[in-house]
Amino acid sequence: MTTFTPAAAADRTGVSIDTLRYYEREGLIGPVRRSSGGRREYTEDDVFWIGLVTCFREAGLGIADLREFVALLRSERSPEDRVAFLRERRTALEQRVAALHRAMDVLDDKIAYYS
Repeated sequence: MTTFTPAAAADRTGVSIDTLRYYEREGLIGPVRRSSGGRREYTEDDVFWIGLVTCFREAGLGIADLREFVALLRSERSPEDRVAFLRERRTALEQRVAALHRAMDVLDDKIAYYS
């Protein structure tokens, strides 16, 4: 099994080592394996989850949302509960995107006006 040092995992995922530790403390990833010397060893699965958490953060999900989603994944709840959670967050993201498009339209109008 391929493992990565914290620095290599951070490099592969584009987050800082502090962020990796924070995600682990919050229960969003892991538990992360430790070497016999106690050093963290990230697996491909860990790197995948870090990427997923990072994507969700970029989509505007807060830490509480992420904790809720991880709890859904780790529980015996139905897949429909997971889908409902994701659909709610997707709807919120669509609303944010629409708001950003409206703001861009206003900026474009002002750029055209002042050009």
